[in-house]
Amino acid sequence: MGKGLKREDLEQDILIEYSSRFMYYYQQNKATVIGAGLAIVLLIGLVIGYFVYSNQQEQQARDLLGIAEEQFMRGNYETALLGDETEFTLGFEQIADNYSRTSAGNLAKYYAAVSAFELGNYEEALEWIRRFDVPSGIVGVSPISLHAIILSELGRHEDAAEMYIRAAEWTENPSTTPLNLMEAAQAYREAGNQTRALELVNRILEDYPNSQQATEAQRMRGLLTRAG
Repeated sequence: MGKGLKREDLEQDILIEYSSRFMYYYQQNKATVIGAGLAIVLLIGLVIGYFVYSNQQEQQARDLLGIAEEQFMRGNYETALLGDETEFTLGFEQIADNYSRTSAGNLAKYYAAVSAFELGNYEEALEWIRRFDVPSGIVGVSPISLHAIILSELGRHEDAAEMYIRAAEWTENPSTTPLNLMEAAQAYREAGNQTRALELVNRILEDYPNSQQATEAQRMRGLLTRAG
């Protein structure tokens, strides 16, 4: 009775066979194999280097953002926005431009929009909020609402109303949705679009009858109905 090969022997034979094939191929195509190997090593190095660089950039941006945030919290909006040359600190504007690919750099755009708004520079605030990458979920509602507020300050009430609706529908909930729908209705009323304003207050009363805005919506519906 013949002695069967063990699994280890079979695996070893297969490894030897493929090793032999590779060695033969290597001898015939040495330059190609070496070039491909170097390319793979270089690619891996570039990927690792990119992640290391990205992490370093993110950390630097966060550190600089923290300094600018201190000025922002103190109400020093101009210094927070533009930095302080005497203290060699950067403001939100420089952080947003120099670290635009980082999450901290993106947040700096939002801070820059708020700072410019507080300084009364509404056009500048609008440019910054347009550049801000709005996050998903409930945290994205406030930046969109700010965008609408800036448009209102610029007298662009129709655009503001549309932006308020976007904020209302970004993440629908019984808190921020009726609030932004009410703001949208008021913006449409300011723009002279009574029909759209009435549609929105009716939506509040139908979908959010228990919201804090329901009473205000009821009052506005009465005014709009009489005016119509």
